[in-house]
Amino acid sequence: MEVKRVKQILSSSADIEVQYNGASVWIDNLNEDGQTATAHLRGPLEERTTVDIAELEEK
Repeated sequence: MEVKRVKQILSSSADIEVQYNGASVWIDNLNEDGQTATAHLRGPLEERTTVDIAELEEK
């Protein structure tokens, strides 16, 4: 996924499905390096992880 699209998703109020390695995730923020983002799985777990935005896929 491109940086521009990550920023659009973060600023949108819509529920946009994004997947990381086949799992549905919420993007929490774009990191300062512009190449990674902090995300967590959709659902009750709030464990956050840093992911490469190139591996994020919009569904």
